[in-house]
Amino acid sequence: MERTRYILAGWLIDGSSGPAQKRMLLTIVNGRFASIDRYEKENAPDPALVTDLSHCTIVPPLVDCHVHLASSPSVKLDGEQLPLTGSYAEIKPRIARHLQDNFFYGVFAVRDAGDHFGHVLHYKMDSDAGFNEPVIVKTAGRGWHQKGLYGNLIGRFPDRGKTLSSAFAKEDEPIDQVKIIHSGPVSLRSFGRETPPQFDPAELEKIVRLAREKGKKVMVHANGSIPVRQAVEAGCHSIEHGFFMGRDNMELMAEKGTTWVPTAVMMKSCLEDINKKYRPAGDPAVVKKNLQHQLEQISMARECGVTVALGTDAGRPGILHGESMVEEMRLLMKGGYSLPEAIRCGSYNGAQLLGIEEDSGLISRGRPAHFIAARGAPSQLPRKLSYLEAIYVKGKPVQ
Repeated sequence: MERTRYILAGWLIDGSSGPAQKRMLLTIVNGRFASIDRYEKENAPDPALVTDLSHCTIVPPLVDCHVHLASSPSVKLDGEQLPLTGSYAEIKPRIARHLQDNFFYGVFAVRDAGDHFGHVLHYKMDSDAGFNEPVIVKTAGRGWHQKGLYGNLIGRFPDRGKTLSSAFAKEDEPIDQVKIIHSGPVSLRSFGRETPPQFDPAELEKIVRLAREKGKKVMVHANGSIPVRQAVEAGCHSIEHGFFMGRDNMELMAEKGTTWVPTAVMMKSCLEDINKKYRPAGDPAVVKKNLQHQLEQISMARECGVTVALGTDAGRPGILHGESMVEEMRLLMKGGYSLPEAIRCGSYNGAQLLGIEEDSGLISRGRPAHFIAARGAPSQLPRKLSYLEAIYVKGKPVQ
């Protein structure tokens, strides 16, 4: 029988979006929270049994709902991204390193949005991968896009003569979710330009139905009002990116319970890269407007009651695995979210989307005692999440 552990938290943000609670005593038995109470000196356990984190704010582990583990965020001196192609043997160490990066920044679960060769899926199935840290990986394997249209780096297209639904029906890869690319990327030179949908709405409905029958959720890359509308009406579980989708779509998403993963940090990274002349083809004025518009949409989503989950698009140039979660959280707060609300988006909402909410996302009685501790008061967050004081798994420190 494991001994009881006690943690004194200076402040606790539990992931429910409630306010920070000051001086809380966490009691942990057999790796789970047995109780969470206000610390009272007269009823406190023997100080020798208490781990003192009174100088820290404790929050739930984070969940990044949109990453590309096989892609490197690093750039060469000339601004070009490191190669995205390579054999599994070549990419495997990169995936392991990116998972370690996530764990170092308190990210306990990631949703991989696909790579052309399905290397991340291979990694999950590889008994010799050797990654021992508790990072849950949910992967789409290879996404689906229309032949000749955007999406080749992160997916594949149905064979000639096959529809999307017929191709997917024969899919036997052990993926965790389905990724559909239903629009092009956001233009960095023409503000508000929308690309047409890639698939017929009836096909989207079919693949969502087939995915449900297989017990899978569907994540849809979609920008612009029409692609987003079609994806939401088809019943997809999440909209990825969602630039320029508009209030009507947000109201529909709130009604249907569709989760939005805004990836605003992706546009901020584009702006920084342009300023460093990594992407000279982009117009910094347009990219700045794109980012501002996405922040306005984030504010609108909060007003409409849309469920928002944090995702970074980590793996793109300049978007670092793990570390970029802090910047995405900052951007949500810039869009009007409070710190506790932003932490909920980065923990519990993400856990719900990944289907792991029973074991992650909240600090509450009966749940596994996973949490991260940042030195300082809540007023110093999210910045201090970049410099974690401690990471706890089942009540035990691992860093």
